[in-house]
Amino acid sequence: MSEQGKGSASASAAAPAPGSDTYKGWLFKWTNYLKGYQRRWFVLSNGLLSYYRTQAEMAHTCRGTINLATAHIDTEDACNIVLSSGGRTYHLKASTEVERQRWVTALELAKAKAIRMMNDQSDDSGDEEPTSQSDRSEIQGTLKILVSKLDDLSTCNDLIAKHGAALQRSLSELEGLKVPVEGGEKIKAVNERATLFRITSNAMINACRDFLDLAETHSRRWQRALQYEREQRTHLEETIEQLAKQHNSLERAWREAPTLVSTAPSAPTTNKGSERLRKEEASDEDEDTEYFDAMEDSPAFITVTAAENTQHRRSQSNLSGASGGQASDWNQDDHMSPSYNDVSGKELQPRRQRRTHVPDKPNYSLNLWSIMKNCIGKELSKIPMPVNFNEPLSMLQRLTEDLEYHELLDKAARCDSSLEQMCLVAAFSVSSYSTTVHRTAKPFNPLLGETYELDRLEDFGYRSLCEQVSHHPPAAAHHVISQRGWTLWQEITIASKFRGKYLSIMPLGAIHLQFHSSGNHYVWRKVTSTVHNIIVGKLWIDQSGDIEIVNHRTKETCQLKFSPYSYFSRDVPRKVTGVVADSGGQAHYILSGTWDDKIESANIIQSSRGGSGSEGKQKTVYQTSSPKLLWKKYPLPENAENMYYFSALALTLNEQEDGVGLTDSRLRPDQRLMEEGRWDEANSEKQRLEEKQRAVRRRREAEASDALDDGREYEGYQPLWFQQRRDSVTGETNFVYKGGYWEAKERQDWSMCPDIF
Repeated sequence: MSEQGKGSASASAAAPAPGSDTYKGWLFKWTNYLKGYQRRWFVLSNGLLSYYRTQAEMAHTCRGTINLATAHIDTEDACNIVLSSGGRTYHLKASTEVERQRWVTALELAKAKAIRMMNDQSDDSGDEEPTSQSDRSEIQGTLKILVSKLDDLSTCNDLIAKHGAALQRSLSELEGLKVPVEGGEKIKAVNERATLFRITSNAMINACRDFLDLAETHSRRWQRALQYEREQRTHLEETIEQLAKQHNSLERAWREAPTLVSTAPSAPTTNKGSERLRKEEASDEDEDTEYFDAMEDSPAFITVTAAENTQHRRSQSNLSGASGGQASDWNQDDHMSPSYNDVSGKELQPRRQRRTHVPDKPNYSLNLWSIMKNCIGKELSKIPMPVNFNEPLSMLQRLTEDLEYHELLDKAARCDSSLEQMCLVAAFSVSSYSTTVHRTAKPFNPLLGETYELDRLEDFGYRSLCEQVSHHPPAAAHHVISQRGWTLWQEITIASKFRGKYLSIMPLGAIHLQFHSSGNHYVWRKVTSTVHNIIVGKLWIDQSGDIEIVNHRTKETCQLKFSPYSYFSRDVPRKVTGVVADSGGQAHYILSGTWDDKIESANIIQSSRGGSGSEGKQKTVYQTSSPKLLWKKYPLPENAENMYYFSALALTLNEQEDGVGLTDSRLRPDQRLMEEGRWDEANSEKQRLEEKQRAVRRRREAEASDALDDGREYEGYQPLWFQQRRDSVTGETNFVYKGGYWEAKERQDWSMCPDIF
């Protein structure tokens, strides 16, 4: 190993202040074989050794930290120090042997103090919450032991009293004896009782000693553990607050230098100098870089496209990218009708001119960490959030956005082949994610009883209705009926968790789609959405998981795989692959593409077993026809980046409509104020609505308690337009539309609607 350092640079450490636990100074840190040792500023404080490129970086950027409580300190030669902990190793070098010894002494003292503070708590991660399940279990176990020891003390006390009384009686009898023979027997009995008394006394003394030792040990341990957790929490808050400040400063710098951003290359450059510069910038701080694991389960099949002149084999991972300009649309087939998904060839134009823009999003700054630090590990729907994190649409409206490419279902309803129909249904299930690629803002949580209608009967032949049927957990029911031959319904419960670095959104519930003429009934579920870089960096969204679409009438299936983003993968980002199979498991179509752009299908002509893949699994080789375009994403409207990246449909969802129900999301005041750019007023109105909802919930709880005291049955909250029913296909109990809404709209009778706004 090369150990060339900058010997001419000063590497003296700053002497610690009297009574201070902080030690600072310059050391040389090994980075890599190209750059060798680099000069870094190290800070030792509270049992943690952190380093920075310069002293100025202490205010905003920490390059790495190692916990000395679990670290091993070693010295290689006169000037070198090696620190290792949890798979991370720092190779450090001081300028002189004296300087090295000062650092070693300071590190050893800091390590001893950290170990004393932890007191056998080294197995605890320090990132766990003080009131975690493991801590509660440990405390409960200790309390049980203490109670057991107290029971032992009580038993020993009773035995001592019993044997002591017997001993006393024996001694009294001994005193009154006159016959020597009887005296011998009594003396023997006294000795036996004295022995029992001594044994019992020793047992009590030992039990008392165990109890006192255990109580003292755990008392000190809990005190130190509590103090350690407090210091760790404070350190964590300070660290992430520094990261949030750094993020804000970088964001401001980016806004102030738009010309530099516009000229920066969006794709990796081939310039060697620039590439070398980026490597040098990143090589030193590789400990803090977050990498994603490569995808373990690659597609278990390979496709071979059959052509007239040539036969070209291509892997499934490159199918969508390679066929970008060569795919033919299904509307070229004789047995298929023209596609509604062709932007230039839409058959029907809306009779009403709808809006094409919303007010631009204001540029308001916000202290992100002051809000998010209290949200870690909590259910996102239970956290009061300002509208700064929202977009001016509710979750009900976001759910309605699934209908953006409804023409795929119109086209599927006219299919004679159920397998071709399955391909279009699969493309529709993927298309619902296309609007999420830039939509990092959070929709408004609907109030209990809130509804949203989308009446496009005259324009596109369908009517859609959503209602918030539960608040905790948040659940929405959705029903769509189309005059073009299909009905869709779903009940979606959103489970979300904020984990500090990312936010996971897990939609729970099944989506049902039934075609009127054939009776084909399709069921599928949504995949998990993940929002990355919550605290620092640019937000980005990924979709990952598997979707199984089942036609319960014919038992045909479609298996879709949403591949998670991987830093090491050579596949196209946001890739989706799938196989459509009949009831016997025979594959007929291959689907490929990306969830943010397009989906193509290829008819399987022949299949055979191929060679083993990299993991030793035998792959199936499918010979297919040329891929045909099923779905292509519409381009975003002009100026979409300043309008929350809304699609053309999303821009119209919150447009004022006459005659809608009194609980419709368009009438929600805080959402309307946010859309108009009046965010301060929107925040105040949002707090008022949430407090009003909490008051209604407390009143219902009081009524339920009174009914229980009186022995009466209390019927909880019941949705207005949906009712629970057991599904005959899935066996699940969910909310389905019970009718009445559109009739009430026609009469303009909304007297049954609750006052929620």
